[in-house]
Parts: sequence; structure tokens; C-alpha cells
Amino acid sequence: MTESSKDGQKIVPDTSSVIDSIISEGVDRGDFKDARIIVPEAVVAELEAQANRGLEIGFEGLEELQRLQDLANKGKIKISFHGTRPNLDQVKLARGGEIDSLIRETAIELKAKFVTGDRIQSMVARAMGIDVEFVKPEPKELGPLLIEDFFTADTMSVHLKNNVPPMAKKGSIGDVRYVSIRDEPSTYAELKEISRELLDRARSDHNSFFELSFSGASVLQIGNMRIAIANPPFSDDFEITAVRPVASVSLEQYRLSDKLKERICDQRGILIAGPPGAGKSTFAAGVANFLNNMEFVVKTMESPRDLQVPDEITQYAPLDGNLENTADVLLLVRPDYTIYDEVRKTKDFEIFADMRLAGVGMIGVVHSNRAVDAIQRLIGRVELGVIPQVVDTVIFIDKGEVAKVQVLKFTVKVPAGMMEEDLARPVILISDFETEKSEFEIYTYGEQVVVMPLGEEKERKPSWKLAEGEVRAVLEDYSKGPVNVEMVSDSRALVKVREKDMPRIIGKGGSTIDDIEKMLGIHIDVRKSDEKGEKKRQEEKDTSPHRPIIERTDRHVILNVPELAAQDVEIYAGDTFLFSATVGRHGDIKVRNDSTVADSVIEAVEEGEAVTVRSL
Repeated sequence: MTESSKDGQKIVPDTSSVIDSIISEGVDRGDFKDARIIVPEAVVAELEAQANRGLEIGFEGLEELQRLQDLANKGKIKISFHGTRPNLDQVKLARGGEIDSLIRETAIELKAKFVTGDRIQSMVARAMGIDVEFVKPEPKELGPLLIEDFFTADTMSVHLKNNVPPMAKKGSIGDVRYVSIRDEPSTYAELKEISRELLDRARSDHNSFFELSFSGASVLQIGNMRIAIANPPFSDDFEITAVRPVASVSLEQYRLSDKLKERICDQRGILIAGPPGAGKSTFAAGVANFLNNMEFVVKTMESPRDLQVPDEITQYAPLDGNLENTADVLLLVRPDYTIYDEVRKTKDFEIFADMRLAGVGMIGVVHSNRAVDAIQRLIGRVELGVIPQVVDTVIFIDKGEVAKVQVLKFTVKVPAGMMEEDLARPVILISDFETEKSEFEIYTYGEQVVVMPLGEEKERKPSWKLAEGEVRAVLEDYSKGPVNVEMVSDSRALVKVREKDMPRIIGKGGSTIDDIEKMLGIHIDVRKSDEKGEKKRQEEKDTSPHRPIIERTDRHVILNVPELAAQDVEIYAGDTFLFSATVGRHGDIKVRNDSTVADSVIEAVEEGEAVTVRSL
């Protein structure tokens, strides 16, 4: 821009040049000496409309007009306003170029130099024969930001609010403290200056950008900091929140098993779950880096884009404000993996499912208090039978550590707690990845979707052992093979026998089993045993009798069998069953001296009968 050519000229700025402070900065450099700045009323109207909607660019433009007035008062320039104010329809059509057209008409009418920072505006003006000067905003030296003064090495986030002392979250992910970092409260003027600096940086730094801009709220990404600026009417007072990652973690630091790493590499549907601040996004970034190093094509879908990933991984924001459009583009890009940061709303789960079913390896970040809660968030949003195809692994993060990994499997079975075979239905089994122990079942019951915790094995009552022995003794008269009896409640027993023995036990039309149930007062569910598995279990089981060391104290008769410590056993005198018990962890079975059981043991010893202990 040649300085002397604009001295004393009539200058018409457009909205972009006012917002970017092109005129005032030019005057400070010595440009526009004695120039007459003619501001179109259309510019004022557009800035006023933006400010009324709570957009910071509107406030910045109005502040620039105030600076120009100050320069005019100092005699450095002359300033005036010209033209007609646009009507409401023209303001609403500003994006379509109505306001820009009114501004250009002012420059044509006054035969003035037209100054703009908008490339498209300059091209249109030049095509119309207007004397136009396209001025790119001067790149500003990017020094430290005011808000950085509130951060220390262990600061995760800074929280500033008008008339409240600045607060910060400090520490590591596993040990976070919310502390005051200054005694004096923040002032409106201080927050306004910090806000203006942040907005300037978001516009001028190519590594920074606006994520969201609404009436009363703006979200910026500046370097590795995510900034949220809120002001009335959206919030009750002016507030600035700045969050930054305190750690960039390699996946090796999580000490994952090779089996889990292989599962992550197998293009699956994975949810990374955990409560807010647990370190989910840090772990997701570590997974992205790991997959990138394994030579997979990795992309991310984020709003805002704040994952700390290498340059090779492209981070995608909502396209035209919609992540569904982003997903359409990604399907054309064909990544091996997509990291979907913050899967929260129904539309997010639908997009995640659509991409997963299209064959893309998907890793989603979800807020939840338990691993199973992340799966429950899919219910009603994704068809139940499709859930294991959409998500087959949940990695739960707590305090920066991998606390639990669950896997999903689809099968058809009788749900836990139900006995009748005709109640079999499709069931989603949720199991612990390392132990392979089933922990939850998901299935439909009527119109309801049930998430049933399987929990620990029910505590077995001592009376159940006696009942099992009685049931076994009766059924052995009808079965030539082994009879396995398990009491599942006070009034119900599960019996497993060989398939060829089942007809004799059940009888014609169920008559035999009905008679047995009436005699015993117990409902009996007869099923076919796994003969191979039963044989293997019997071979592995130590059923040989053990001779205990028997001693009598003032209060107890003690049978000592340390080799059967902590096992359920039966005690016999010769071939006669005496009682059943659980051996203590030191190998002792204690019975009170004044009990009939103690009398039976002592009587057997005195008569020379062998007292033996057999493992169940």
C-alpha cells in the first residue's frame, strides 16, 4: 500500500476493514494523512446487528469506530457517515451480499477509494470499475497471551468470572484440586481485555480458529488451549474458561496387554468411556498416535478440535455445522480408523453406527460413570441386535488409568435366572476382557430392554447341600449314569443327567418327575449333561477320601485336613454320611462338643471306624 497516494483522499472502508482495524492501524503508521474517512451507514448497521446478537466481531467493529473518532478529535483524520441505513430485510440478507452492495454504492457515489480486507469484496469492486485497495490485516507478532499468566505447569484449566477471584484446576489427572489462584477478584475491564486479545489471536493465527460463535457465547481453539467465552444473556455474568491438556501420553504408558493392543488394531467399534476429567481424550489421543505409528490411516471428528495428535492425522470439524456432512466426506476419504471425540447426542450415536457398519474402525469418546453405562447409552439409539456389531469393546478410564475393559458378544440363550428352555432369546453378553467372566446380559423381556447384572455367585445355604444329597439319592434309582444336582433356591433344583437317562427320570408325559417333585417338595429342572465336560471335571476333581487328624478340646472336636483347606467337603464314618462342612483356611473343621455331630465323630473313632473327609 503506497502511503502518499492515500494522503488527503476520500476513503470508504467496508465492514471487514473496520473489524480488522485496518484504518486506525494505517493512521498510526502514517498512512491516510489528512484523509477523509467516510463510513457507510450500512457498515454501522451491520456492526450494530452483530453486537446485538452477542457476536464479538460486532463489538470490535464498534470499538474501532470509536478509535477513529478519537483520531479525528486529535486532528489526524476527518470522519463522517454517509448513505441510508439498510432495512431489516437487507440486514438479514447480509450473507448474500446485500450490505456489501450498499457499501460499494457509497464508494461509487462519492468517487472514493474503497478499502477492504475481504478478497471477494475486492474482486467484485474491481470488476465494477471501483478504485479499490485490498489490504490484508498486518500479521501481528504473536507474543504471550494475558490468560497464560494464570497457568502453571500443572494447571489443567483456568476459570475467570467477573467479581470472582480467578480459580484453577491443578494437579495430575488422578489428583485434581480446584483452587483459588489470586485473592483479588477479576474485573469486567480485565476480562474484556483478555477476551479481545483471544478473539484477535483466533482471527490472526493460522493455528487458531473459531469453533463456535453464538449470541452470548464463543468457543475458540488457540494452539492447544480451548477457550469458552460466555456473557449475558447466555450467562449471568462475563466468564472465560480456558482448558489445556497437561499431558501428552503414549499408549505404552498405560501398560496395555498385547491382547488388548491387538484388539485395538483389529478395526473394531470401541468406546472410550469415563467420567468428566478422567483422561478419556488423553487416552484417545494416545490410541490415535499408536494407530498412526502402526501405519493405519487415522482421522478425527471433533467439535471442538482439541485432541493432541501429530500432523499426519487430520482433524475434521462439523462441515457446514453438521458432523453428518463430515461423516459423508470421511467415507470418501476412506480412513482405517476414525476417532469420534464426544459421542453424546442421539445423532452422534447414529453417525457412529452408520460409519461403523460401513466398515470403518470407529473409536468414540463417551461420558459415563461405569463401563456398562456407555453401552446402555446405545439402547434406543441403535437397534438392539446391531449393538455388538457397532460396539464390541468398551475401555473404561478412571483417574488416567485403564480401569476396566469389557467386550460384547451376541448369542441366543436362556437368560440367567430363567429355567425353561422355551424362554431362550437373543442375548448380548458383556464380559470382562481379561478374565472372560460374564458380567451383564442385555435382552428384551416383553416390551422392556433388560440390563441384568450377573454379579457374584449366590451364597449357598448349608441346608442346600443336604437337599442336594437327598435329591441325588432319589434320582440315582432312575439313572444308570452320574446325577449332578445343584440347588438354585430353597424350592428349585437343577439336575443334569445323561441324555439316555432323561426318559426314565421324566416318565411318560412327565408323570415320573411329577411324582418325585411331590415326594421331595422341590421343583426339579432336568437337563442333559455335558458328558465330556462332566467326565473331565470328574477326572480333575480330587474325590479320594482323606483321613483327618482328630483332636478334642474343652469346647470343640477338631478335624484337621490342611490339604483340603477352604474347600466344601463331606465327612463319613466308614460308608455312612455324617455331615458336610467347609474347611477353614488353616485346614480345620470345628464342631461343638455338645452337638450330635461331635458325638457321631467320637463314637466312630471309639468303635474303630475310619473317619474320612471327601471333597465335593
